[in-house]
Amino acid sequence: MIDILNRLVDEIEDNLAGELDVEAIATSSGTTDYHLRRMFSSLAGMPVSEYLRRRRMTVATADVMGEEDLLTIAVRYGYGSTEAFGRAFRAVHGVSHGAVRRDGGPLRSQPVLRFRLIVEGSIPMDARIIDHHALRLIGHAARVPLIHEGVNPHISAHVESIPPAEHARLKELADTEPGGILQVSADVDPDYTEGAELTYLHGVAVVVDSPIPTDLDSIDVPEGTWAVFRSSGEHPAALQRMWAATATEWFPSNPWRLRPGPSILTVLEHADDFSTATCELWLPVEREQR
Repeated sequence: MIDILNRLVDEIEDNLAGELDVEAIATSSGTTDYHLRRMFSSLAGMPVSEYLRRRRMTVATADVMGEEDLLTIAVRYGYGSTEAFGRAFRAVHGVSHGAVRRDGGPLRSQPVLRFRLIVEGSIPMDARIIDHHALRLIGHAARVPLIHEGVNPHISAHVESIPPAEHARLKELADTEPGGILQVSADVDPDYTEGAELTYLHGVAVVVDSPIPTDLDSIDVPEGTWAVFRSSGEHPAALQRMWAATATEWFPSNPWRLRPGPSILTVLEHADDFSTATCELWLPVEREQR
């Protein structure tokens, strides 16, 4: 996977002024567009599209500071007008291209990324692979923005709006794994772009032919393979470390890749004040083609 990510970076450098076909790169490398985008955003901390824009605007500064007309420069870097180029330039550098041409800066450069596998792994990750039948996730859903760090206040407000008695009812409806009250994230942008909307469902898992109360939302999940990761310890620190380690350690070291589908988190045990907890994270996967 590390080699594929570095190939993607090289392709970006070779196509700063043209179209980048991430799907073609993924397919020729034996993986998928979905998995490649998710791994890039997880490890680089930004989507492929944002990295491409930053690199374009970094390289474009040399042209902007010359005497060539701005429309020619804009077209060279894939923009149809000086206005579109200007918006991208300002978004990266914080100032207009006119100001840079006049004053020489300030400029913010994006170095070329290079991915490396750092051998850590001194603590084995607790994971298992499960082939699971089709299931239905039922509960209370809301569309919320993706937030990378800290508590997502939109999700917190949604969960707090659910009466305590409703949690008891949901638990009684559950009849298949994963068990307990589930925190489900679905329809997530493959680039994992901050601010992009996703569907968050607070609910339980049932078999597909179970009757569904009319006041509940549902997400149908086809049969497939799941990687199930377990964390235990200080909460949410242990859970956050596990989330990060799936991208930085587990996927680069194992013959599995993410496939489209919801991620499911269940809390198996927790202290009364939630200072510690044991959690399971279910991620939809498929075997990597080699």
